Amino acid sequence: MSKKPWYHEGLRFDCIECGRCCTGDPGYVWVNRAEIAAMAAAIGVSVAEFEETFVRRVGRRKSLLERPNGDCVLFDRSKRRCKVYAQRPSQCLSWPFWASNLRTPETWEQTCLSCPGSGRGRHFSLAEIEAQRTLRKV
Repeated sequence: MSKKPWYHEGLRFDCIECGRCCTGDPGYVWVNRAEIAAMAAAIGVSVAEFEETFVRRVGRRKSLLERPNGDCVLFDRSKRRCKVYAQRPSQCLSWPFWASNLRTPETWEQTCLSCPGSGRGRHFSLAEIEAQRTLRKV
């Protein structure tokens, strides 16, 4: 019999589009070929141009570029919104239900402190959380 995760009754989240998950500390936003193609189409450029302008290679993988202050290169500060929100990568789409945020109730509490949409809003079932958590390991 498998042990239920601590969040088995679900969690709440509602993106308020504050941009905190897109800005600040440096890191990686991992992207694959399909995501790159979708984002390129969303802003009306070729895949090659998109990669040249917005993507960096990290070993064998690819990540979106960041500005010197750590902000994602696709974050529009004036509009406080991602330029490709409807076509954002799975890593962004699955926020805040990342394995790293779900380890313990304490790590979730830290996520709620840094993300004003976490811990409130729509109730996500265990099945929905697990589907998001497994989109991309972060």
